[in-house]
Amino acid sequence: MDINMSTVMFFAFALLAVFPAFMVLFAKDIVRVAFWLLASLSGVAGLYIIMGADFLGLTQVLVYIGGILVLILFGIMMTSKDPLLKRARHVERSVVTGIVTGALVFAALAAVILGIGFESGKGRADGGATTTALGEALLTDYILPFEVVSVLLLFVLCGAAHVARRRKEGAHA
Repeated sequence: MDINMSTVMFFAFALLAVFPAFMVLFAKDIVRVAFWLLASLSGVAGLYIIMGADFLGLTQVLVYIGGILVLILFGIMMTSKDPLLKRARHVERSVVTGIVTGALVFAALAAVILGIGFESGKGRADGGATTTALGEALLTDYILPFEVVSVLLLFVLCGAAHVARRRKEGAHA
């Protein structure tokens, strides 16, 4: 069996992605859940990077780890009286529901994975970074969908600000 450094790195990042994901299920307080989620997302970012999807890996770090996870932690700290709030456990109901849901998700994912024909070796011919090609494609061939999404996100932010302001005004009245 030929084991090289890329194989070792793949299994290390896979373990870093999967083990903390299971620990999210068993952590008792929400702050520890957030930190286990941080570790799991870091493993996924590492997997993206070693598989040649450098843009996805860096986006994972910037958006999910740098933005969303920090937002979750600030939300926990600012809204909860006790940030180490214990989660209530209903083991009787959640075990059966978890098994059924897991089986359905596994069956759906297996059907999708088996239905796709994966081809190996269809990466970039020059082995270079994918960010340049992605940036050029977004700003030339796909400029209209890119701009439509940006305007849609602007409307969503304005709507969220309007809803938040309306609730705040209604709470004082």
